[in-house]
Amino acid sequence: MTEGSPRGAKRVRPARCWSRRVGVAVTAAVAAGLIGAILFAAVQEPAIFSAVRPNGVRVAAILVFAATYIVIALGKLPGFYLDRAGAALLGAALMVGLGVLALDQALRAIDFDTIALLLGMMIVVGNLRLSGFFRLATNWVVTHAHHPLLLLAAVIATSGFFSAFLVNDTICLALTPLVLDLVIRLRRDPAPYLLAVAMASNVGSVATITGNPQNIMIGSFSAIPYVAFAAALTPVAVIGLGLTFALIALFHPSEFRARERLTGAPMPAHAYRPLVIKSALVTLAMMAGFFAGQPPAKVALLAGAVLLVTRTVRSEKIYREIDWPLLLMFAGLFVVVAGFEKALLSPAIVAEISRQHLDRMPVLALVTAILSNLVSNVPAVLALKPFVAALPDPRRAWLVVAMSATLAGNMTLLGSVANLIVVQRAARRGVAIAFWQYFRVGVPLTVLTIAVGLLWL
Repeated sequence: MTEGSPRGAKRVRPARCWSRRVGVAVTAAVAAGLIGAILFAAVQEPAIFSAVRPNGVRVAAILVFAATYIVIALGKLPGFYLDRAGAALLGAALMVGLGVLALDQALRAIDFDTIALLLGMMIVVGNLRLSGFFRLATNWVVTHAHHPLLLLAAVIATSGFFSAFLVNDTICLALTPLVLDLVIRLRRDPAPYLLAVAMASNVGSVATITGNPQNIMIGSFSAIPYVAFAAALTPVAVIGLGLTFALIALFHPSEFRARERLTGAPMPAHAYRPLVIKSALVTLAMMAGFFAGQPPAKVALLAGAVLLVTRTVRSEKIYREIDWPLLLMFAGLFVVVAGFEKALLSPAIVAEISRQHLDRMPVLALVTAILSNLVSNVPAVLALKPFVAALPDPRRAWLVVAMSATLAGNMTLLGSVANLIVVQRAARRGVAIAFWQYFRVGVPLTVLTIAVGLLWL
């Protein structure tokens, strides 16, 4: 370890990213098992598939759907530079090119409310980050957290609170480098605090429709009001954040049993206060609009557009804060799933599959959690959409799917985009988080928080 590096930090060797390889191997193995289970079900329950008549279009739709989801599960096409967003775009283009969907049908399949809400939220968070708002919040933590346990609680509270309203992926992008700077200054082990950023962001984001991308989609599909969604799932998020604190502290005793007082100077602010004030006021107004029952997409787009009117930040800088590949992946997946649904999922088949105990909330939560760890939570929610809509109580079912898809992201490093953001940003600073280091905390946290969610809902 070089002089001045944080206690407990490990240098990353890009050529030997074993944690990534182990995670991909586990994902591929479980995917193979799931495919085998589907084939076995097709043999054992032929009635489910009796309405399907094989033809060229159906076979093409099944192959495109399966190939797209396999590439998304693996992260990229082996041997090529095709990533998840590219795979979704290619799959959507093939659905149109092979005649599964007409072009106008493909365009109608895209849920533009979801895309617009995500776009507006990214612009808002981009302004908050560029203004220095998050750095000011971190400085406040430095001056008030005088013990490692207090610091951990502050990191969890900060990540969880902001992720509940401002999309957890963007919060992880903003907070990870700031938390790293903070723990390096305090000469602490960065690993538990980075776990806190990722896990608290997943748990906190379950609370509202705008907490994460899959909740945004579910809010659009289900038409559950923002206030009703928050009232149902905020208690789960609060209890989950308490469990996150307890488990991280429990699994890192050497870091948190210390009695010494933390002392560290605040980081240079680098904040432009007029923009901080403007961004904060617009964000508060946006949140008020959400709770007032206004359409979230309209409110978020209006807030983002207002923040683009400025004399201090070039528009190009704001555009670089937008996760364009994520928006592209969303649009492509909407088309891929619509093509698969049209070609294969007749109303009779959807109803029959929905009756395979999916109306039992523990079964639905388990299926959602497994699928979310195979292909990530956004594709999982899209794949479940036709079946959830056919259940006797779709509103409660959507809440269970939102809860379990989000909380399942804490099971492994590959379980959510937020986790990958934290790991990749830490790796740039030479700090490695091993797959099993995350897994030993993530598994009990996932099981406990989903159990709490099922009991509450």
